[in-house]
Amino acid sequence: MVPHNKPTLGYREISAVKRVINSGWVAQGIEVNSLEDEIAAFLGLESSSNVVVVSSGTAALFLALWALESKGRRVGVPVYSCSALKNAIEMSGAVPVYLDCAKRSPNIDLNAIQSSNIDILIAPSMFGIPIDIKSNSQYKVIEDLAQAFGAEKNGRPIGSRGELGITSFYATKLLTTGGQGGAIFSHNKNLIDKIRDYREFDNRRDKKNRFNFQMTDIQASIGREQLKQFNIFRERRESIFMNYKAAGLDLLESKNISHSIVRYRAVINTKQPDRIINQLEMNGIRAIVPIEKDELLDNPNNYINAKQLSEQTVSLPIYPNLEQSVVNKICRIVSKIESI
Repeated sequence: MVPHNKPTLGYREISAVKRVINSGWVAQGIEVNSLEDEIAAFLGLESSSNVVVVSSGTAALFLALWALESKGRRVGVPVYSCSALKNAIEMSGAVPVYLDCAKRSPNIDLNAIQSSNIDILIAPSMFGIPIDIKSNSQYKVIEDLAQAFGAEKNGRPIGSRGELGITSFYATKLLTTGGQGGAIFSHNKNLIDKIRDYREFDNRRDKKNRFNFQMTDIQASIGREQLKQFNIFRERRESIFMNYKAAGLDLLESKNISHSIVRYRAVINTKQPDRIINQLEMNGIRAIVPIEKDELLDNPNNYINAKQLSEQTVSLPIYPNLEQSVVNKICRIVSKIESI
């Protein structure tokens, strides 16, 4: 069965892991420091002091909320998003305020924010499509790049338009640090220093509560190799996406010319999601509904746009080592169904 998603790992990553093992130091160390340097450069930030890497994307989001002192405060979050967002909010002691997405878009309806009376907004760029968000005097913004690491607006990397940005390096993301991992970044060095201090839990004398959110050097070495190949990964994803588009499939994407999208997902609008998924499965190919109706973070009936997306979308395979013959087969099968 051709999987819906698959990490792109090979000899580069194997060599990196061997290097770390042979060094005799596998916990957080020089590789973690180097990865922070390289992420800062990639995102156009001042230095590694503006980035801290951690054990997972969920940990990154929790720490961002913690740094913004979210306990007891109202946190806006898209109802059409991963359960990790809800979990991080509740673990931080904050109050989730669910927001619908815009019509025919996986991103938050910005108009819905205005009447939500929130203190903090978690703003994901879903499926790699940049959300049009910026710092706001009425609430603080955590920009979530878990599905959009490397996306740009007006030629500049997104991720630092709010107080903090976070990303995930989970196995299915645009790049991985070996299955788990995450990062937090900001132009506000004081917030990053606060988070870094919380991560450095061992051998401290001041008796403050801290927790082990550290990434290992093994993970970081994999991430460094993935980052070196990011443009190659991105170009292949773009090529697959354009194949689907050329086949006439109705894909979710942005019409904003200032956006440079990363194709984390190839999501099509369709009235026949079950038929497409079943027909592809019969041909040995796995496709999914990207977010099922029962995965929405609150009652679906209260969020008309999110509900519609959950009922009328299918996510097709789109990852760098997906064979072109499979891409061509998907195009034939899905376009035939959609033409009926």
